[in-house]
Amino acid sequence: MTTSIHKVPPQKRNWLDSIENVGNKIPDITMLFFCATLFCIALSMVLSWFTFDYIHPLTKEPIQVINLLTPNELMALFTSMTKNFISFPPLGIVIVATLGIGIAEGSGYISTALKKLLSVVPLSIVTPSVIFIGILAHVASDSAYVILMPVSAYIFYKTGKHPLAGIAAGFAGLAGGFTASYTPSIIDPILAGFTETGARVLDPEYTVNVLCNYFYSFSSTFAVIGCCWYITDKIVEPRLSKSIPIDVEQINDTNEQPTINELKAFRIANYALLGLIILLVTLMLPENSLFRASDGSLTSPQAPAMQTIVPMLLIFFALPGLVYGFISKKFTSTKDVTKSMETITASLISFIVFAFFCAQFLYCFSTSNIGSLIALSGAEALKAINMPGKITILGVIILTACLNLIITSASSKWAILAPVLVPMLMAVGLSPELTQAAFRISDSAINVSTPMYAFYPLIISYMQRYCSQSGIGTLVSMMVPYSIGLLITLTAMLYLFWGLDIPLGFNSGYTYGN
Repeated sequence: MTTSIHKVPPQKRNWLDSIENVGNKIPDITMLFFCATLFCIALSMVLSWFTFDYIHPLTKEPIQVINLLTPNELMALFTSMTKNFISFPPLGIVIVATLGIGIAEGSGYISTALKKLLSVVPLSIVTPSVIFIGILAHVASDSAYVILMPVSAYIFYKTGKHPLAGIAAGFAGLAGGFTASYTPSIIDPILAGFTETGARVLDPEYTVNVLCNYFYSFSSTFAVIGCCWYITDKIVEPRLSKSIPIDVEQINDTNEQPTINELKAFRIANYALLGLIILLVTLMLPENSLFRASDGSLTSPQAPAMQTIVPMLLIFFALPGLVYGFISKKFTSTKDVTKSMETITASLISFIVFAFFCAQFLYCFSTSNIGSLIALSGAEALKAINMPGKITILGVIILTACLNLIITSASSKWAILAPVLVPMLMAVGLSPELTQAAFRISDSAINVSTPMYAFYPLIISYMQRYCSQSGIGTLVSMMVPYSIGLLITLTAMLYLFWGLDIPLGFNSGYTYGN
């Protein structure tokens, strides 16, 4: 017997449709940066006519905006375009790390790993296990959505829970808790690159460690699991069970499990990965290790251990992927390996196009001194208001939360905000690393509740396998409790760290200039 179909209340649909319509009218993010570059150039001409009293803290000279519309400055822009693009901080980092993920994904290693982990958990801890795997799957980037969502729904369904609650828990751990992670991920070097660029508006020698928020991110995983576990089992799953019946007849009650050969390949690939980890640790331990900086440190920005994180991500994904692929016969030749890297790299085309225009904007923003002017004038305003630093950081969290409703890409938002917020807060004594951590809180928590999120259509399609009439309103209503809970939880964790003066990560503190 087919159960009735849940219909989302009309007022919710209307409200969500309005948000979607407004969002669809916003130009593509790449075009926004193109327009922002033109606006920056025009604004530089206007502001160059004025004299400002703000003194640059390093040069001790008055801030003077440079007119980028002069022939010399325009020629400088055109001759440096290629250099700006190639030296764009996140570009090479993203491409290199993604190649390794492509091998692991194309071979089937990531898919088998997620299925294996999710299939062996006891019934009593199904919910936290799904959330835990969602957090682990951060390193798998976009491929995790394709694997984790349907597997999570099926496991919840087979254990007597509502399948949509499984999707909600997996989505919350993967996207809502994105700032919390056990391991470094691609987003760490991307955000650190923008943070460093913003910091150098005021301090040209400032460096930001890729793992500047790692201690906070690692510790937050436990808070995220607890928060999402409570919300899933006490709020979301009971509500779904009462209000959204499952379309039993349309469910294909099968779930393709790894074959014996795939399990053998997975086991050998894990042995290879473990051997690589042991080898790396062994190489790092000696005092004269090549991975250490001249002062013997493994964690300073100058240490090769820190500078090789991205290549290491490539190797740590590529090795088990290759072993798994060839043993399982997913890879039959080197052409298959190359194809797996080409396939995943194709997903970066939009990012590469975005990187070109963003790089030009950052060049204009920095060269014109508009960034310094905004930062110093904003700092003066903050000083005049005389708000405590903790209130200022809360403002950053709220600002990011509002912006994330429209622009969900972390790199896109931080590319806009970092050149302004980082130097502005540096000028009032707050560190770039703290500002980045505050940004990451609401960038993470709000992801799951906005229809503008790129994976909403995909996730709704998985929901419709169990509840055919599921739509945007269904998904938003499921995920809003997670956004509220995660926003409170992650903010509380940041203030706990700050209050106890626990480092946010490697080479990071809470103050600047003190």
